[in-house]
Amino acid sequence: MIVPVFLLAASLAAALASVIFWGPVASGPLLLSLLCAFAALLILLQARKTSRNWIVVDGSNVMHWERDTPDIRSVFHVIVALKSEGYEPIVWFDANAGYLIGDRYLGPTPLARMIGLPERQVYIAPKGTPADPLLLKNAVALKARVVTNDRYRDWEERFPQIRERGFLVRGRMQRDEFELELKH
Repeated sequence: MIVPVFLLAASLAAALASVIFWGPVASGPLLLSLLCAFAALLILLQARKTSRNWIVVDGSNVMHWERDTPDIRSVFHVIVALKSEGYEPIVWFDANAGYLIGDRYLGPTPLARMIGLPERQVYIAPKGTPADPLLLKNAVALKARVVTNDRYRDWEERFPQIRERGFLVRGRMQRDEFELELKH
């Protein structure tokens, strides 16, 4: 992360020197230094984006953790715990999640409100599509772990990371008290 910061500072200093030496004209050195500054800024933004401590939550699985009864509060409690541990949760639900906890389809906005996350961190699988491969693909792309008690046996061939120790974070819940196996 230090290299992009240094590159940005050096590029901006070169741009300033170019303006001082040649004046405020579109000279070759000025354009090159501004291009380098822009590239350094993009690298910094990408590094910040990927350096977040993402963790993917199988919301449809977690909401069954207490008494095998769908309850969105289970997901909320897990989200609170993950955030307190420094994780940035992304939650995936099957399309029928709203029908399991209510009486209608619920999209990302109402579910995000219920679990205390921004809408951009809550995803619903399209109707007829299981959330499992989508959330696993998301986790692999982010190099994130997955909070679930599902073993994803149907997806092991496509996602060999499932077999890696610590990739799947198991948990359990009883009377609003829960335990997560975050350490691996």
